[in-house]
Amino acid sequence: MRARLGLPLLLLAFVVQASFSASQAAEIRIAEQFSIGYLQFNIMKRDRLIEKYAQRRGVEDAKVSWMRFNGPSTMNEALLSNSADVVAGGVPGLITLWDKTRGTAQEVKGICPLSTQPFLLNTSREAVKTIADFGDKDRIALPSVKVSVQAVVLQMAAAKAFGEKNFAKLDPLTVSMPPPDSTIALMGGAGSITAVFSVPPFQFQQLQQAGIHTVLSSFDVVGPHTFSVAWTTLRFHKDNPELYGAFLDAVKEATGIIVADPKGAAESWIKDSNSKLNADVVAGIIGGKDVTWTQTPQANMTFAKFMHQVGSIKASPESWKDLYFSEIHDLPGN
Repeated sequence: MRARLGLPLLLLAFVVQASFSASQAAEIRIAEQFSIGYLQFNIMKRDRLIEKYAQRRGVEDAKVSWMRFNGPSTMNEALLSNSADVVAGGVPGLITLWDKTRGTAQEVKGICPLSTQPFLLNTSREAVKTIADFGDKDRIALPSVKVSVQAVVLQMAAAKAFGEKNFAKLDPLTVSMPPPDSTIALMGGAGSITAVFSVPPFQFQQLQQAGIHTVLSSFDVVGPHTFSVAWTTLRFHKDNPELYGAFLDAVKEATGIIVADPKGAAESWIKDSNSKLNADVVAGIIGGKDVTWTQTPQANMTFAKFMHQVGSIKASPESWKDLYFSEIHDLPGN
C-alpha cells in the first residue's frame, strides 16, 4: 500500500513545485528617471546583479527590462497599467500613489530608498535671492508639476515664506521638463525658463556657468531626506517573492559597490547616460559630503504630514513603515 502511494505523492510534489516555479514571473520591468539618484540601477544593469540573485533564489533565466521616464506621473501610470513592475522617484510620488491605492487590488508600497541627498533650486536671475523674489514672468522648471519631490519641496518652502494657506503660490510658475532639457534651457538663456529645481549632476552643471546661483537647497527646507526610492505593487510583491528578493539584494550590493568605488560608478553612469561630464566631477558628486547611499528612509513622514496637511493626500501614514513593505522595517527610518 505504501509503495503504491509513494509514486503518486512524488508526482504530486513535482506538480506543486512546478506550479510554484511557473507562478514566478520570468521578467521584471524596471523604470528609472534622469539622475545620478538612481545610480544603483546603473550598477545593477552593468553587473547583472538582479539576474545573479534571481538565479540564487531558483529563478533561472530571469529577464530584466529597463525603461527611462521623466517624472513620477508617467512612471506611476506605467506601474498601474502593468507596463512596469518597479518604478523609482521621489518620496512624494510614492506617498501619492500609496494614498490613492490603499486597500485596493493595485495597492502600492515602497521597496527601499536609494540615497539621501539634496537637490538645488538654481536661477539665472541675479535679482532672485529668495523664493519671495520670483515674479509672474519667471518660470521654474522641475521634473513634474505638483507631484515631484521638487514641486512638493517648493510648496513647503512657500508655506514657510508666505504662510501655509499660500503653499501653492509658486505653483503657477512651475513647468514640467526633463532635467537635461531644463539645464539646456537655463544655461542657454533661451525661452522663458529662469530657474530650475533640478537633480544631480545637472544642478551642479548649471552652477558651472557664470551668472547662475542657488536660491535654496532642499535640505534647507526639509533637512536630510530620502532623494529617490523604488516602489511596486502588492500584487508583484506577493506573486513574485523571489524576484522581489533578488531586486532588493541587488540594490544592497550595488550600494556597497558605489560606496567602495565612486570613480568606477561615475564612469559607468557616464557611459550609460552618454554624459560628457568629467569622471572626477561625477565621482565628486557621488561622494559629496551631503550624499549618503542608503536604504534607510529619511524624512518620509515630514513629506507625508505636509502633503496631508495641505490636502494633497487624503490619508496620512501613522509611520514610515506604512509606506514600505516589511523587508526593510528593521531599519531606523523616519
